[in-house]
Amino acid sequence: MHDLVIRNGRVVDGTGAPERTADIAIDGDRITIVGEVTESGTTEIDAAGQLVTPGWVDVHTHYDGQVSWDAELAPSSHHGVTTVIMGNCGVGFAPVKPGAEGFLIELMEGVEDIPGTALHEGIDWRWETYGEYLDALEEMPRTIDVGGQLPHAAVRAYVLGERAHEYDVTPDEIAQMAQITRDALEAGAFGFSTSRTFLHTSKHGLVPGTHSTPDEVIAIAEAVRDSGHGLFQYVSDDLGTGGDEDWLDSLKEMGCPTTYTLAQTPRHPEAFRIALGDAADVTAAKAPLIPQVAVRPTGMLFGLQSSFHPFIAHPSYRAHRDDSLEARVALLRDPEFVETLLAEEPLTRDSFVRHMATAWHQMYRLGDPVDYEPTAESSAAGIAEREGRRPEEVVIDWLLEDDGKSFMFSPLGNYHGHDHEAIREMLEHPNTIPGAGDGGAHCGLICDASFPTYMLTHWARDRRRGPKISVERAVQLQTSATADAYGMTDRGRLEAGKLADVNVIDIDNLHLHPPHMVHDLPAGGRRLLQNVDGYTHTIKSGQITFTDGVATGVRPGGVLRSGR
Repeated sequence: MHDLVIRNGRVVDGTGAPERTADIAIDGDRITIVGEVTESGTTEIDAAGQLVTPGWVDVHTHYDGQVSWDAELAPSSHHGVTTVIMGNCGVGFAPVKPGAEGFLIELMEGVEDIPGTALHEGIDWRWETYGEYLDALEEMPRTIDVGGQLPHAAVRAYVLGERAHEYDVTPDEIAQMAQITRDALEAGAFGFSTSRTFLHTSKHGLVPGTHSTPDEVIAIAEAVRDSGHGLFQYVSDDLGTGGDEDWLDSLKEMGCPTTYTLAQTPRHPEAFRIALGDAADVTAAKAPLIPQVAVRPTGMLFGLQSSFHPFIAHPSYRAHRDDSLEARVALLRDPEFVETLLAEEPLTRDSFVRHMATAWHQMYRLGDPVDYEPTAESSAAGIAEREGRRPEEVVIDWLLEDDGKSFMFSPLGNYHGHDHEAIREMLEHPNTIPGAGDGGAHCGLICDASFPTYMLTHWARDRRRGPKISVERAVQLQTSATADAYGMTDRGRLEAGKLADVNVIDIDNLHLHPPHMVHDLPAGGRRLLQNVDGYTHTIKSGQITFTDGVATGVRPGGVLRSGR
Protein backbone atom coordinates (compact mmCIF):
# COMPACT_ATOMS: atom_id res chain seq x y z
CA MET A 1 0.00 0.00 0.00
CA HIS A 2 1.27 3.49 -0.92
CA ASP A 3 1.13 6.47 1.41
CA LEU A 4 -0.78 8.61 -1.10
CA VAL A 5 -2.25 7.92 -4.53
CA ILE A 6 -3.57 10.60 -6.90
CA ARG A 7 -5.80 8.94 -9.49
CA ASN A 8 -6.95 9.75 -13.02
CA GLY A 9 -5.46 13.23 -13.18
CA ARG A 10 -4.56 15.24 -16.25
CA VAL A 11 -0.84 15.00 -15.56
CA VAL A 12 1.33 17.86 -16.84
CA ASP A 13 4.65 16.66 -15.52
CA GLY A 14 6.76 19.83 -15.76
CA THR A 15 9.09 18.60 -18.50
CA GLY A 16 7.12 20.13 -21.36
CA ALA A 17 5.84 16.70 -22.41
CA PRO A 18 2.20 16.49 -23.57
CA GLU A 19 -0.52 16.20 -20.96
CA ARG A 20 -1.62 12.64 -20.24
CA THR A 21 -4.03 10.85 -17.95
CA ALA A 22 -2.18 8.98 -15.21
CA ASP A 23 -2.04 8.03 -11.56
CA ILE A 24 0.71 9.12 -9.18
CA ALA A 25 1.90 7.10 -6.18
CA ILE A 26 3.78 8.77 -3.34
CA ASP A 27 5.70 7.07 -0.55
CA GLY A 28 7.35 9.15 2.12
CA ASP A 29 8.51 12.39 0.52
CA ARG A 30 9.09 10.88 -2.94
CA ILE A 31 7.11 10.08 -6.05
CA THR A 32 7.36 6.35 -6.71
CA ILE A 33 5.08 5.76 -9.71
CA VAL A 34 3.68 7.94 -12.50
CA GLY A 35 1.42 5.85 -14.71
CA GLU A 36 -1.01 3.13 -13.71
CA VAL A 37 -1.05 2.50 -9.97
CA THR A 38 -2.74 -0.80 -9.09
CA GLU A 39 -2.09 -0.74 -5.35
CA SER A 40 -4.23 1.28 -2.94
CA GLY A 41 -3.11 4.33 -1.03
CA THR A 42 -3.52 5.03 2.66
CA THR A 43 -4.89 8.34 1.37
CA GLU A 44 -6.36 8.65 -2.12
CA ILE A 45 -7.28 11.72 -4.19
CA ASP A 46 -9.62 11.47 -7.15
CA ALA A 47 -8.22 14.00 -9.63
CA ALA A 48 -10.44 13.12 -12.60
CA GLY A 49 -10.74 16.14 -14.89
CA GLN A 50 -8.20 18.12 -12.88
CA LEU A 51 -4.64 19.18 -13.68
CA VAL A 52 -1.90 17.48 -11.69
CA THR A 53 1.35 19.41 -11.79
CA PRO A 54 4.57 19.73 -9.81
CA GLY A 55 4.52 22.32 -7.04
CA TRP A 56 5.51 25.77 -8.27
CA VAL A 57 9.08 26.97 -7.71
CA ASP A 58 9.20 30.77 -7.29
CA VAL A 59 12.75 32.14 -7.41
CA HIS A 60 12.11 35.86 -6.75
CA THR A 61 10.15 36.44 -3.54
CA HIS A 62 11.87 38.77 -1.00
CA TYR A 63 10.67 36.79 2.02
CA ASP A 64 13.89 37.61 3.92
CA GLY A 65 12.04 39.27 6.79
CA GLN A 66 8.72 37.41 6.74
CA VAL A 67 10.51 34.07 6.90
CA SER A 68 11.51 34.97 10.47
CA TRP A 69 7.93 34.93 11.78
CA ASP A 70 5.68 33.26 9.20
CA ALA A 71 5.75 29.47 8.77
CA GLU A 72 3.10 29.52 6.03
CA LEU A 73 4.63 32.20 3.80
CA ALA A 74 1.44 33.52 2.31
CA PRO A 75 0.55 34.62 -0.26
CA SER A 76 2.88 32.33 -2.24
CA SER A 77 1.83 29.11 -0.51
CA HIS A 78 -1.82 29.95 -1.23
CA HIS A 79 -1.02 29.86 -4.95
CA GLY A 80 0.50 26.39 -5.13
CA VAL A 81 4.11 27.44 -4.52
CA THR A 82 6.10 24.78 -2.66
CA THR A 83 9.63 26.22 -3.00
CA VAL A 84 10.81 29.84 -2.83
CA ILE A 85 14.11 31.66 -3.25
CA MET A 86 14.64 34.97 -1.43
CA GLY A 87 17.59 37.37 -1.03
CA ASN A 88 16.87 39.00 -4.38
CA CYS A 89 18.02 42.37 -5.76
CA GLY A 90 20.84 42.92 -3.29
CA VAL A 91 18.78 43.47 -0.13
CA GLY A 92 18.41 41.18 2.86
CA PHE A 93 19.31 40.65 6.49
CA ALA A 94 22.58 38.71 6.63
CA PRO A 95 25.39 39.17 7.29
CA VAL A 96 24.84 41.84 9.92
CA LYS A 97 26.98 43.29 12.69
CA PRO A 98 25.34 43.87 16.07
CA GLY A 99 23.87 47.36 16.09
CA ALA A 100 23.57 47.64 12.29
CA GLU A 101 20.21 45.90 11.99
CA GLY A 102 18.25 49.14 11.60
CA PHE A 103 20.21 50.12 8.49
CA LEU A 104 19.28 46.86 6.72
CA ILE A 105 15.63 47.38 7.69
CA GLU A 106 15.71 50.90 6.24
CA LEU A 107 17.07 49.52 2.97
CA MET A 108 14.41 46.83 2.73
CA GLU A 109 11.64 49.26 3.66
CA GLY A 110 12.75 51.73 0.98
CA VAL A 111 13.46 49.25 -1.81
CA GLU A 112 10.70 46.70 -1.25
CA ASP A 113 7.97 48.71 0.55
CA ILE A 114 7.85 46.38 3.56
CA PRO A 115 6.73 48.20 6.74
CA GLY A 116 9.77 48.90 8.89
CA THR A 117 7.70 48.53 12.04
CA ALA A 118 6.80 44.97 11.02
CA LEU A 119 10.45 44.13 10.35
CA HIS A 120 11.60 45.63 13.65
CA GLU A 121 9.02 43.66 15.61
CA GLY A 122 9.09 40.42 13.60
CA ILE A 123 12.83 39.73 13.17
CA ASP A 124 14.71 38.36 16.19
CA TRP A 125 18.27 38.83 14.82
CA ARG A 126 19.84 35.67 16.21
CA TRP A 127 22.69 35.72 13.69
CA GLU A 128 25.66 37.59 12.36
CA THR A 129 26.96 35.55 9.43
CA TYR A 130 24.89 34.26 6.53
CA GLY A 131 25.36 30.68 7.67
CA GLU A 132 24.05 31.59 11.13
CA TYR A 133 21.02 33.20 9.45
CA LEU A 134 20.19 29.89 7.75
CA ASP A 135 20.77 28.04 11.02
CA ALA A 136 18.29 30.32 12.80
CA LEU A 137 15.67 29.87 10.08
CA GLU A 138 15.96 26.08 10.33
CA GLU A 139 14.43 26.14 13.81
CA MET A 140 10.93 26.81 12.41
CA PRO A 141 9.00 24.02 10.60
CA ARG A 142 7.49 25.43 7.42
CA THR A 143 4.72 24.83 4.92
CA ILE A 144 7.13 25.25 2.00
CA ASP A 145 10.87 25.04 1.32
CA VAL A 146 12.96 28.22 1.48
CA GLY A 147 16.35 28.99 -0.05
CA GLY A 148 18.25 32.26 -0.11
CA GLN A 149 20.86 34.36 -1.87
CA LEU A 150 23.54 36.56 -0.31
CA PRO A 151 22.57 40.26 -0.71
CA HIS A 152 25.19 42.77 -1.86
CA ALA A 153 23.91 45.63 0.30
CA ALA A 154 24.24 43.57 3.47
CA VAL A 155 27.76 42.47 2.52
CA ARG A 156 28.84 46.07 1.90
CA ALA A 157 27.29 47.24 5.15
CA TYR A 158 29.10 44.46 7.02
CA VAL A 159 32.51 45.23 5.50
CA LEU A 160 32.32 49.03 5.06
CA GLY A 161 30.02 50.14 7.86
CA GLU A 162 29.07 53.80 7.39
CA ARG A 163 30.89 53.80 4.02
CA ALA A 164 28.47 51.23 2.59
CA HIS A 165 27.24 53.64 -0.11
CA GLU A 166 30.71 54.70 -1.26
CA TYR A 167 31.87 53.56 -4.69
CA ASP A 168 35.60 53.27 -4.06
CA VAL A 169 36.86 50.46 -1.86
CA THR A 170 40.30 49.04 -1.18
CA PRO A 171 41.60 45.74 -2.54
CA ASP A 172 41.51 44.36 1.01
CA GLU A 173 37.83 45.30 1.37
CA ILE A 174 37.03 43.66 -1.98
CA ALA A 175 38.84 40.53 -0.76
CA GLN A 176 36.72 40.55 2.39
CA MET A 177 33.50 40.75 0.35
CA ALA A 178 34.63 37.90 -1.88
CA GLN A 179 35.44 35.78 1.18
CA ILE A 180 32.03 36.47 2.73
CA THR A 181 30.51 35.33 -0.56
CA ARG A 182 32.54 32.11 -0.52
CA ASP A 183 31.55 31.45 3.09
CA ALA A 184 27.85 32.05 2.38
CA LEU A 185 27.87 29.74 -0.64
CA GLU A 186 29.63 27.07 1.39
CA ALA A 187 26.93 27.48 4.06
CA GLY A 188 24.23 26.90 1.44
CA ALA A 189 23.39 30.20 -0.26
CA PHE A 190 21.92 29.78 -3.74
CA GLY A 191 23.97 32.66 -5.08
CA PHE A 192 24.64 36.37 -4.73
CA SER A 193 22.37 39.27 -5.66
CA THR A 194 22.84 42.96 -6.42
CA SER A 195 20.88 45.95 -7.75
CA ARG A 196 21.87 48.42 -10.46
CA THR A 197 18.58 50.28 -10.94
CA PHE A 198 17.53 53.84 -10.04
CA LEU A 199 14.21 52.41 -8.78
CA HIS A 200 15.86 50.84 -5.72
CA THR A 201 16.38 53.59 -3.16
CA SER A 202 16.03 54.16 0.54
CA LYS A 203 16.19 57.34 2.60
CA HIS A 204 19.98 57.03 2.24
CA GLY A 205 19.85 57.10 -1.58
CA LEU A 206 20.53 54.32 -4.06
CA VAL A 207 21.17 50.99 -2.33
CA PRO A 208 24.78 50.04 -1.55
CA GLY A 209 26.39 48.33 -4.51
CA THR A 210 24.45 50.17 -7.20
CA HIS A 211 27.63 51.70 -8.63
CA SER A 212 30.23 49.24 -7.39
CA THR A 213 33.34 49.09 -9.55
CA PRO A 214 33.97 46.22 -11.95
CA ASP A 215 36.82 44.98 -9.71
CA GLU A 216 34.41 44.48 -6.82
CA VAL A 217 31.67 42.84 -8.87
CA ILE A 218 34.06 40.53 -10.71
CA ALA A 219 35.77 39.36 -7.51
CA ILE A 220 32.39 38.42 -6.06
CA ALA A 221 31.29 36.74 -9.29
CA GLU A 222 34.48 34.67 -9.29
CA ALA A 223 33.57 33.45 -5.81
CA VAL A 224 30.14 32.40 -7.09
CA ARG A 225 31.63 30.64 -10.10
CA ASP A 226 34.30 28.84 -8.10
CA SER A 227 31.75 27.51 -5.60
CA GLY A 228 30.37 25.21 -8.28
CA HIS A 229 26.77 26.09 -7.46
CA GLY A 230 24.52 29.13 -7.33
CA LEU A 231 23.84 32.12 -9.54
CA PHE A 232 24.84 35.78 -9.72
CA GLN A 233 21.48 37.60 -9.72
CA TYR A 234 20.96 41.27 -10.52
CA VAL A 235 18.51 43.88 -11.76
CA SER A 236 19.65 46.68 -14.08
CA ASP A 237 18.28 49.55 -16.16
CA ASP A 238 20.62 48.94 -19.10
CA LEU A 239 20.16 45.43 -20.48
CA GLY A 240 20.07 45.26 -24.25
CA THR A 241 20.15 49.05 -24.66
CA GLY A 242 23.80 49.39 -25.64
CA GLY A 243 24.62 50.85 -22.20
CA ASP A 244 24.96 47.48 -20.50
CA GLU A 245 26.93 47.19 -17.28
CA ASP A 246 30.68 47.51 -17.78
CA TRP A 247 31.30 44.26 -15.91
CA LEU A 248 28.72 42.14 -17.72
CA ASP A 249 31.07 41.01 -20.50
CA SER A 250 33.53 39.83 -17.86
CA LEU A 251 30.85 37.75 -16.16
CA LYS A 252 30.00 36.16 -19.48
CA GLU A 253 33.62 35.39 -20.29
CA MET A 254 34.49 33.97 -16.87
CA GLY A 255 31.61 31.47 -17.05
CA CYS A 256 29.69 32.65 -13.99
CA PRO A 257 26.05 31.45 -14.09
CA THR A 258 23.97 34.64 -14.17
CA THR A 259 20.31 35.60 -13.96
CA TYR A 260 18.71 39.02 -14.25
CA THR A 261 15.36 40.75 -14.56
CA LEU A 262 14.32 41.47 -18.16
CA ALA A 263 11.50 43.75 -19.27
CA GLN A 264 10.42 45.81 -22.25
CA THR A 265 11.27 49.46 -21.60
CA PRO A 266 9.57 52.54 -23.12
CA ARG A 267 12.81 54.21 -24.25
CA HIS A 268 14.18 51.05 -25.86
CA PRO A 269 11.17 48.86 -26.73
CA GLU A 270 13.23 46.48 -28.89
CA ALA A 271 16.11 46.05 -26.44
CA PHE A 272 14.65 42.94 -24.84
CA ARG A 273 15.12 41.06 -28.13
CA ILE A 274 18.81 41.94 -28.15
CA ALA A 275 19.09 40.67 -24.58
CA LEU A 276 17.30 37.42 -25.46
CA GLY A 277 19.68 36.78 -28.35
CA ASP A 278 22.63 37.49 -26.10
CA ALA A 279 21.32 35.09 -23.45
CA ALA A 280 21.07 32.30 -26.02
CA ASP A 281 24.56 32.95 -27.40
CA VAL A 282 26.26 33.17 -24.01
CA THR A 283 24.50 30.10 -22.62
CA ALA A 284 25.54 28.08 -25.66
CA ALA A 285 29.18 29.20 -25.39
CA LYS A 286 29.81 29.57 -21.65
CA ALA A 287 27.66 29.36 -18.51
CA PRO A 288 23.90 29.88 -18.22
CA LEU A 289 22.62 33.45 -18.73
CA ILE A 290 19.00 33.37 -17.61
CA PRO A 291 16.57 36.30 -17.99
CA GLN A 292 13.77 36.45 -15.41
CA VAL A 293 10.49 37.73 -16.85
CA ALA A 294 7.38 39.04 -15.09
CA VAL A 295 4.44 37.02 -16.46
CA ARG A 296 2.21 40.11 -16.54
CA PRO A 297 3.07 43.81 -16.35
CA THR A 298 4.46 44.66 -12.94
CA GLY A 299 1.24 46.08 -11.61
CA MET A 300 1.18 49.01 -9.26
CA LEU A 301 -2.15 49.02 -7.46
CA PHE A 302 -3.29 52.58 -6.84
CA GLY A 303 -5.92 52.96 -4.16
CA LEU A 304 -6.92 54.83 -1.04
CA GLN A 305 -5.42 52.00 1.05
CA SER A 306 -2.18 51.61 -0.93
CA SER A 307 1.14 53.43 -0.77
CA PHE A 308 0.33 55.60 -3.79
CA HIS A 309 -2.46 57.00 -5.91
CA PRO A 310 -2.58 60.00 -8.28
CA PHE A 311 -3.69 62.49 -5.62
CA ILE A 312 -1.55 61.40 -2.71
CA ALA A 313 0.89 64.31 -3.22
CA HIS A 314 -1.78 66.97 -3.80
CA PRO A 315 -1.70 69.54 -0.97
CA SER A 316 -5.40 69.30 -0.07
CA TYR A 317 -5.27 65.49 0.07
CA ARG A 318 -1.97 65.39 2.01
CA ALA A 319 -3.63 67.27 4.83
CA HIS A 320 -5.99 64.29 5.26
CA ARG A 321 -3.84 61.30 4.26
CA ASP A 322 -3.76 60.01 7.86
CA ASP A 323 -7.54 60.25 8.26
CA SER A 324 -9.59 57.06 8.34
CA LEU A 325 -10.54 55.44 5.06
CA GLU A 326 -14.18 56.36 5.67
CA ALA A 327 -13.28 60.01 6.19
CA ARG A 328 -11.20 60.16 3.01
CA VAL A 329 -13.99 58.52 1.01
CA ALA A 330 -16.38 61.16 2.31
CA LEU A 331 -13.97 63.91 1.21
CA LEU A 332 -13.73 62.53 -2.32
CA ARG A 333 -17.51 62.48 -2.49
CA ASP A 334 -17.64 66.17 -1.57
CA PRO A 335 -17.90 68.25 -4.80
CA GLU A 336 -16.21 71.26 -3.22
CA PHE A 337 -13.24 69.24 -2.04
CA VAL A 338 -12.92 67.56 -5.44
CA GLU A 339 -13.00 70.93 -7.20
CA THR A 340 -10.11 72.10 -5.00
CA LEU A 341 -8.23 68.83 -5.54
CA LEU A 342 -8.50 68.98 -9.33
CA ALA A 343 -7.15 72.52 -9.39
CA GLU A 344 -3.90 71.31 -7.80
CA GLU A 345 -0.82 69.42 -9.02
CA PRO A 346 1.35 66.87 -7.19
CA LEU A 347 3.59 68.63 -4.69
CA THR A 348 6.83 66.80 -5.44
CA ARG A 349 10.16 67.39 -7.14
CA ASP A 350 10.52 63.72 -8.01
CA SER A 351 9.95 63.44 -11.75
CA PHE A 352 9.20 59.72 -11.54
CA VAL A 353 6.53 60.24 -8.88
CA ARG A 354 5.02 63.07 -10.93
CA HIS A 355 4.95 60.80 -13.99
CA MET A 356 3.21 58.02 -12.08
CA ALA A 357 0.63 60.48 -10.78
CA THR A 358 -0.26 61.88 -14.20
CA ALA A 359 0.16 58.96 -16.65
CA TRP A 360 -3.59 58.73 -17.23
CA HIS A 361 -3.05 56.63 -20.38
CA GLN A 362 -1.51 53.92 -18.15
CA MET A 363 -4.17 53.76 -15.45
CA TYR A 364 -6.95 51.19 -15.67
CA ARG A 365 -9.84 49.92 -13.60
CA LEU A 366 -8.74 46.51 -12.30
CA GLY A 367 -12.28 45.15 -11.98
CA ASP A 368 -13.62 41.69 -11.11
CA PRO A 369 -12.70 39.48 -12.84
CA VAL A 370 -9.33 41.22 -12.78
CA ASP A 371 -8.02 42.42 -16.15
CA TYR A 372 -4.24 42.72 -16.47
CA GLU A 373 -4.32 43.08 -20.28
CA PRO A 374 -6.65 46.08 -20.77
CA THR A 375 -6.97 48.04 -23.98
CA ALA A 376 -5.77 51.61 -24.48
CA GLU A 377 -9.40 52.68 -24.84
CA SER A 378 -10.17 51.45 -21.32
CA SER A 379 -7.52 53.64 -19.70
CA ALA A 380 -8.52 56.70 -17.68
CA ALA A 381 -7.40 58.85 -20.61
CA GLY A 382 -9.35 56.77 -23.13
CA ILE A 383 -12.56 56.82 -21.12
CA ALA A 384 -12.23 60.54 -20.39
CA GLU A 385 -11.83 61.33 -24.09
CA ARG A 386 -14.91 59.28 -25.00
CA GLU A 387 -17.06 60.76 -22.25
CA GLY A 388 -15.84 64.34 -22.52
CA ARG A 389 -14.47 64.35 -18.96
CA ARG A 390 -11.13 64.90 -17.30
CA PRO A 391 -9.17 61.69 -16.59
CA GLU A 392 -8.82 62.81 -12.97
CA GLU A 393 -12.61 62.55 -12.62
CA VAL A 394 -12.59 59.01 -14.00
CA VAL A 395 -9.85 58.03 -11.54
CA ILE A 396 -11.76 59.47 -8.57
CA ASP A 397 -14.78 57.35 -9.53
CA TRP A 398 -12.54 54.25 -9.57
CA LEU A 399 -10.96 55.11 -6.21
CA LEU A 400 -14.41 55.35 -4.62
CA GLU A 401 -15.59 51.92 -5.76
CA ASP A 402 -16.27 49.39 -3.00
CA ASP A 403 -16.27 52.22 -0.44
CA GLY A 404 -12.66 53.08 -1.23
CA LYS A 405 -11.35 49.51 -1.01
CA SER A 406 -10.89 48.96 -4.73
CA PHE A 407 -7.63 49.28 -6.64
CA MET A 408 -6.62 50.63 -10.02
CA PHE A 409 -3.96 48.97 -12.16
CA SER A 410 -0.98 50.94 -13.47
CA PRO A 411 1.65 48.86 -15.30
CA LEU A 412 5.23 49.76 -14.40
CA GLY A 413 6.81 47.83 -17.27
CA ASN A 414 6.16 45.36 -20.10
CA TYR A 415 3.04 47.17 -21.33
CA HIS A 416 4.20 49.75 -23.81
CA GLY A 417 2.19 48.30 -26.68
CA HIS A 418 -0.98 48.00 -24.58
CA ASP A 419 -0.89 44.21 -24.83
CA HIS A 420 1.11 41.20 -23.62
CA GLU A 421 2.86 40.31 -26.85
CA ALA A 422 6.32 41.34 -25.64
CA ILE A 423 5.78 39.26 -22.50
CA ARG A 424 4.69 36.26 -24.56
CA GLU A 425 7.77 36.56 -26.75
CA MET A 426 9.98 36.60 -23.66
CA LEU A 427 8.18 33.69 -21.99
CA GLU A 428 8.40 31.55 -25.13
CA HIS A 429 12.19 32.00 -25.32
CA PRO A 430 14.02 28.84 -24.17
CA ASN A 431 16.40 30.73 -21.85
CA THR A 432 13.84 32.61 -19.74
CA ILE A 433 12.15 31.77 -16.46
CA PRO A 434 9.37 33.60 -14.57
CA GLY A 435 10.52 36.03 -11.89
CA ALA A 436 9.74 39.23 -9.99
CA GLY A 437 6.57 37.99 -8.28
CA ASP A 438 7.91 39.56 -5.05
CA GLY A 439 5.55 37.65 -2.75
CA GLY A 440 7.04 39.11 0.42
CA ALA A 441 7.57 42.66 -0.83
CA HIS A 442 5.82 45.82 -2.04
CA CYS A 443 3.20 45.27 0.61
CA GLY A 444 1.35 48.52 -0.03
CA LEU A 445 1.56 48.83 -3.80
CA ILE A 446 2.11 45.56 -5.72
CA CYS A 447 0.50 42.12 -5.40
CA ASP A 448 2.12 39.82 -7.96
CA ALA A 449 2.64 36.64 -5.93
CA SER A 450 -0.26 35.21 -7.95
CA PHE A 451 2.02 34.94 -11.02
CA PRO A 452 1.91 31.10 -10.98
CA THR A 453 -1.88 31.08 -10.98
CA TYR A 454 -1.99 33.75 -13.69
CA MET A 455 0.19 31.56 -15.91
CA LEU A 456 -2.70 29.11 -16.02
CA THR A 457 -5.76 31.37 -15.89
CA HIS A 458 -4.54 33.93 -18.42
CA TRP A 459 -1.79 32.43 -20.54
CA ALA A 460 -2.99 28.83 -20.80
CA ARG A 461 -6.78 29.30 -20.58
CA ASP A 462 -8.37 32.74 -20.97
CA ARG A 463 -6.28 35.06 -23.12
CA ARG A 464 -8.28 36.72 -25.91
CA ARG A 465 -6.05 39.53 -27.23
CA GLY A 466 -3.36 37.31 -28.75
CA PRO A 467 -1.96 33.77 -28.79
CA LYS A 468 -1.96 31.70 -25.63
CA ILE A 469 0.87 29.65 -24.17
CA SER A 470 0.37 25.89 -23.98
CA VAL A 471 -0.46 24.49 -20.56
CA GLU A 472 2.64 22.31 -20.85
CA ARG A 473 4.88 25.35 -21.34
CA ALA A 474 3.10 27.32 -18.64
CA VAL A 475 3.73 24.53 -16.13
CA GLN A 476 7.30 23.85 -17.27
CA LEU A 477 8.29 27.50 -16.88
CA GLN A 478 7.50 27.59 -13.17
CA THR A 479 8.55 24.06 -12.22
CA SER A 480 11.50 22.37 -13.91
CA ALA A 481 12.76 25.59 -15.54
CA THR A 482 12.96 27.57 -12.31
CA ALA A 483 14.15 24.59 -10.26
CA ASP A 484 16.90 23.71 -12.74
CA ALA A 485 18.08 27.32 -12.96
CA TYR A 486 18.91 27.24 -9.26
CA GLY A 487 20.27 23.70 -9.24
CA MET A 488 17.28 22.12 -7.48
CA THR A 489 17.18 19.03 -9.65
CA ASP A 490 15.30 16.98 -7.04
CA ARG A 491 12.02 18.80 -7.78
CA GLY A 492 10.03 20.44 -10.57
CA ARG A 493 9.05 17.20 -12.34
CA LEU A 494 6.47 14.49 -11.74
CA GLU A 495 8.85 11.57 -12.09
CA ALA A 496 9.67 8.56 -9.94
CA GLY A 497 12.36 9.48 -7.45
CA LYS A 498 11.63 13.21 -7.44
CA LEU A 499 10.41 15.13 -4.41
CA ALA A 500 6.65 14.74 -4.00
CA ASP A 501 5.68 18.41 -4.41
CA VAL A 502 2.37 18.36 -6.28
CA ASN A 503 -0.60 20.57 -7.12
CA VAL A 504 -4.06 19.21 -7.96
CA ILE A 505 -5.93 22.02 -9.73
CA ASP A 506 -9.55 22.40 -10.82
CA ILE A 507 -8.43 24.29 -13.91
CA ASP A 508 -11.94 25.03 -15.15
CA ASN A 509 -12.78 26.84 -11.92
CA LEU A 510 -9.38 28.35 -11.17
CA HIS A 511 -10.20 31.98 -10.37
CA LEU A 512 -8.17 34.97 -9.19
CA HIS A 513 -10.05 37.39 -6.96
CA PRO A 514 -9.24 41.12 -6.84
CA PRO A 515 -6.42 42.06 -4.43
CA HIS A 516 -7.40 43.25 -0.98
CA MET A 517 -5.58 44.91 1.89
CA VAL A 518 -5.08 43.25 5.27
CA HIS A 519 -3.22 44.34 8.42
CA ASP A 520 -1.76 41.06 9.66
CA LEU A 521 1.97 41.78 9.69
CA PRO A 522 3.76 42.31 13.02
CA ALA A 523 2.89 45.65 14.62
CA GLY A 524 -0.30 45.69 12.53
CA GLY A 525 1.58 46.24 9.29
CA ARG A 526 -0.42 46.14 6.07
CA ARG A 527 0.02 44.03 2.98
CA LEU A 528 -1.87 43.18 -0.18
CA LEU A 529 -3.19 39.66 -0.70
CA GLN A 530 -4.97 38.08 -3.66
CA ASN A 531 -7.27 35.13 -2.97
CA VAL A 532 -7.70 32.24 -5.38
CA ASP A 533 -10.20 29.42 -5.91
CA GLY A 534 -9.35 26.16 -7.64
CA TYR A 535 -6.33 24.63 -5.87
CA THR A 536 -7.97 21.39 -4.73
CA HIS A 537 -4.82 20.06 -3.05
CA THR A 538 -1.25 21.19 -2.60
CA ILE A 539 1.20 18.51 -1.49
CA LYS A 540 4.66 19.27 -0.11
CA SER A 541 7.17 16.45 0.37
CA GLY A 542 4.34 13.91 0.23
CA GLN A 543 2.10 15.65 2.79
CA ILE A 544 -1.10 17.54 2.01
CA THR A 545 -0.58 21.17 3.07
CA PHE A 546 -3.71 22.74 1.54
CA THR A 547 -7.14 21.32 0.72
CA ASP A 548 -9.51 23.57 -1.22
CA GLY A 549 -7.35 26.55 -0.28
CA VAL A 550 -7.43 25.84 3.46
CA ALA A 551 -4.14 25.11 5.22
CA THR A 552 -4.02 21.72 6.93
CA GLY A 553 -1.43 22.86 9.47
CA VAL A 554 1.15 20.33 8.31
CA ARG A 555 4.69 21.76 8.09
CA PRO A 556 6.92 19.48 5.96
CA GLY A 557 9.04 22.30 4.52
CA GLY A 558 12.36 23.66 5.68
CA VAL A 559 15.47 25.61 4.75
CA LEU A 560 17.29 24.51 1.60
CA ARG A 561 21.08 24.62 1.28
CA SER A 562 22.48 24.85 -2.21
CA GLY A 563 25.21 22.39 -3.09
CA ARG A 564 24.11 19.86 -0.47
